[in-house]
Amino acid sequence: MNDTIKLLQAHRSIRKYKSDPIPQEYVDEILASAQMASSSSHVQAYSVIGVTDQKKKKELSILSGNQVYIEECPLFFVWCADLYRLKVACGMENTEMVTGTMENFIVATADVTLAAQNAAIAAESLGLGIVYIGGIRNQSKEVTDLLQLPELVYPVFGMCVGFPDQSPSKRPRLQTDLVYHHDVYNINNTTNGLKKYNEITNEYYLERTKGKVNTDWAKQMSKKFQTASRKHLRKFLEDQGFGFKE
Repeated sequence: MNDTIKLLQAHRSIRKYKSDPIPQEYVDEILASAQMASSSSHVQAYSVIGVTDQKKKKELSILSGNQVYIEECPLFFVWCADLYRLKVACGMENTEMVTGTMENFIVATADVTLAAQNAAIAAESLGLGIVYIGGIRNQSKEVTDLLQLPELVYPVFGMCVGFPDQSPSKRPRLQTDLVYHHDVYNINNTTNGLKKYNEITNEYYLERTKGKVNTDWAKQMSKKFQTASRKHLRKFLEDQGFGFKE
């Protein structure tokens, strides 16, 4: 394996950080790497808010479900899908941008995700650790107000960044033959493959918690998906200008 593949396959979510500040040149390189991510038709429909203010990080920690590592990390990124800048660009050309399309929403969401993953890889290559924070969507309106996001911008996820102060074990992923399909989607091995993965994840959680947690992937997913979460998001997105008309 080359060094890039080793880095990618060594990824672990880091939730405990040293107090050391991140050098500005590191931040610059992370952002430059994020901006080189692929973007649909070069629209670059994303923005990122870098939060270092301790009070704001504390508020974001509470709004994200009391995740204390947001408050403790030296830098917290909030990655946003952003169509506002495109609306301004259209206005500069005396044209009106069509809003309310599912396609534009997906483009912006995909763009910010690709940029964030580039940033994550760049950060890890510099010896930093990261963890994504989906909880930033728990109270989207409050986060939007706190960060003063304009119309047609919404926070997709957060990202804690800092020098790791822990070394967790790697969480096992699904077997490749459950994820990769050749030519057509193959459903034949799904159940048996998941039974095997349940055994792997059960062993992982027992070892990680010294026998305190006896669960597996299917049990966790069943619990997660038996109820709808963040049901406020549709109205929030409509209020932000993402009302889907077509």
